[in-house]
Amino acid sequence: MKKTVLRFGLYALISGFIFFGLPFFLGMGVDYDYGELIGYTSIVLSLLFVFFGIKYYRDRENNGKVTFARALGIGMLIALFSAIGVAIMDFVYTTQINPDFVADYSEYYLNKLQQSGISAEEYKTKSTEFKQQMEAYGSPSFMAFMMFGTVIIIGFIISLVSGLILQRK
Repeated sequence: MKKTVLRFGLYALISGFIFFGLPFFLGMGVDYDYGELIGYTSIVLSLLFVFFGIKYYRDRENNGKVTFARALGIGMLIALFSAIGVAIMDFVYTTQINPDFVADYSEYYLNKLQQSGISAEEYKTKSTEFKQQMEAYGSPSFMAFMMFGTVIIIGFIISLVSGLILQRK
């Protein structure tokens, strides 16, 4: 089991790092309208190794059998590697590639909010709330931690589904 987790975990870590950073490596920059879609797609792609790791363990290392609990454990360990890869890329992005990310995203969000047609009073309230959130949670370390948590949650769901599909006693 250790070999499988390490092998597929490293695949997930590397793919999470690369897929999450691919738009930046290719010089595509950030289009915030599509950035969220690209981010979640890269997370799910890196978490595909959860399914393949469980299947590999079941078919090649455990004589075609895996319990739901063992499958869930293997999946979560592989997801942990993916979460680390994505979090590292997020941290590198917000500290090295685009250290002005918080300011850039804030400007984008506030402009979009203003153009949404809400009243001036509602804009003032929402923009104040947003600015407070960015001050409190806008550090690169915290944002990387939030990405780590997001990948773990999605990884749990994928591990759960994979365990249900692949379990054999």
